[in-house]
This record gives sequence, structure tokens and C-alpha cells, in this order.
Amino acid sequence: MAGNTFGTVFKITTWGESHGKGVGVVVDGCPPGLKLDESVIQPFMDRRKPGGSIASTRRKEPDTAVIMSGVFEGRTTGTPIAIMMVNKDADSSAYKPYADLYRPGHGDITYDAKYGFRDWRGGGRSSARETAARVAGGAVAGSLLRAFGVHVRAYTVALGGIIADPAKMTGDPDQNAFRCPDHDAAAEMEKRVDLVRKQGDSLGGVVEIKATGLPAGIGEPVFDKLDADLAGAIMSIGAVKGVEIGSGFAAASKTGSEHNDPITPEGFSSNNAGGILAGVSNGDEIIVRAAVKPIPSISIPQNTIDRSGAPATISVKGRHDISAIPRINVVCEAMTCLVLADHLLRQQAIVSSIFNKPEQTRRTHGTNP
Repeated sequence: MAGNTFGTVFKITTWGESHGKGVGVVVDGCPPGLKLDESVIQPFMDRRKPGGSIASTRRKEPDTAVIMSGVFEGRTTGTPIAIMMVNKDADSSAYKPYADLYRPGHGDITYDAKYGFRDWRGGGRSSARETAARVAGGAVAGSLLRAFGVHVRAYTVALGGIIADPAKMTGDPDQNAFRCPDHDAAAEMEKRVDLVRKQGDSLGGVVEIKATGLPAGIGEPVFDKLDADLAGAIMSIGAVKGVEIGSGFAAASKTGSEHNDPITPEGFSSNNAGGILAGVSNGDEIIVRAAVKPIPSISIPQNTIDRSGAPATISVKGRHDISAIPRINVVCEAMTCLVLADHLLRQQAIVSSIFNKPEQTRRTHGTNP
């Protein structure tokens, strides 16, 4: 199936299904000499695995990352890095009653339309289980970024209609189950999730991703703009239905004098641009927000059809998240890391191609250092 590889210089290819033997990723283009072992990757996996909050599925996957290749004596070799996580707790029998039914909000009906065949065990390749491989790849990208002084973090700013107060978003997001830096809002989120869980329904929310330390000048013009690639990366996550950079949709109601970020000798005095101008980083914080839809697997009866087109009713039972938040947070973080690492290496390649050529070569090609 096409569409499983992401990136230009720093690339990942993910593989595996929700109820297959495992999931994994192959990372290609990582420079040699980077310190890397399972202890670097596992904290990222632990933030994604289920069981961290009452919004999470009861499926218990340890998501133990095993590096299969590309690392020797704790450092990357420059060759492909293969990472695998074995599936330990898949229960395909829970999905058997829905094998011939299309679950509203899922990719069942579109996968059937495209391939004429689908893996009904938890959604197969379209399952959120696939994101475990992205997180493993993103952990490698994050390690590379940290070597350049770039740090990426995602946190919850809204869940189920509960919106964090910007003035209170000063706490450590990891100090509560919903990874929200406004701990008062997090307490309200927990109440909201508990109520909706008892009703058999689900919730959506908003995740904010912030990257600091990225130098100015990263990104490509026109079609490979940094913000365009970030938007595409975040939108590739199954539960995400909207992305905004900086002020995002609020920019539509502002005047130019309100939205422009004044430039001072010390830097920008505001950040409506979200750290990106003309598709290229401006040295300010990169700010991205993702709108996350409610989990489609709910026990409330819904109208649907079966594979023959006959009307039916479906009530999805089994082990499902009430909300993709907070487990999706680290997935958003991983995809951001992958984009930034790729663009950073692309810029390194541009600089190297100009400044690392012999003097005679530079003169021949008309370039100047």
C-alpha cells in the first residue's frame, strides 16, 4: 500500500497492523554517530501506550521498542534503523460482529471502496495502533533535534469543551493524566471524560505543539514550506481534522496592524506567525495546534449499512479510548520532530553543497561563499 513513507532526507517507513504480530518503523537518513539506544525511545513509547488516564483504552500493550539494526555500541551507523514493537494484547474476537458492518467515523467504508478488501480486526492499517511506529521514528528525530538545541513538546489545551486558561498554563503538563499545563482545567476534563464514558460516548479536543531553538532559515519555498509540511504531517494522524499555525483561524478576523509581528533589535514582539514566515522559520517559537475529533467507536447505537448496502444498526463494544487525548499528544510531537529534523538536514545539505566545495569548484559554478 502506497503512502507509508514520510520525509525527504530524514525518512521513515512504518509497517504493521492493529491486530498483526507487531508494528514498526524503518528510519533512513539519520546521520551516523548520534547517541541512540532503546532507553532514548522508550519514554516516548510510554507516553503513547494505553492506561495513562480514564480516557484510555483498557488494551495493555507494553510497546517495548527493540532496535533491530542501524545502531552499534550506542551510536547510529548511518544505515537504516529498524525498530519493532510486538503486539501482546490484541483481541480480534471483539471485532468479529462488525466484520461486515461499516463503523461510522472509521475508514472501513473508504478502505473497502479503495481496495475491495479490508482487515476488520481493529481497523488493521487504519487503526491508531499504527501511530506507535510513528512515535518510535519521532523519538529518533527528537534525539537528532536535541543535538542541534531544538526541543519539541505537545500538551492539551482543550478537551470535551473544557478550554485551558492561557494565564494558568504554567504547570508541568506531565503532572496530570491529561497532560494539560492548566491543572484546574485538567481536573474539569477528568470530570467531563468520566461523565461521557458512562454515557457510552466519546470526546475530541485540541493539542498544541511548541518547538523552541529552531534557527531562522529552515524551510523550503513554495510547495515545501515548513508550515505546509507541518500541517500535512499533523493532518496525516488519523484523528486530526484541523491544523493551525500561530494565530491560525483567528488571523481572519484581525487587521494587518493587529496581526503583523513587529520586529525589534531583540526579535519579534509577538508571534502571530507561529515562528514561520513565507514558509521559512524566523527563529521564534514554532506553534502548531491540532483539532482532534471524538473517537468514532462508541457504544451508543448508530445507523450504518453492511457490505451489501443493507441498512443496519451498530453499537461498538470492546476496548476503546474515550478520547485520543492525551495519547495523541506524543504522536503530534513525533510528527513535528520528523518534519523539523528533515528540514534541518535539508538545510545542512544546502549549506554543505555551497561552502564545502573546493575553491576552484565554487568559481566554476559561479557560487560565492
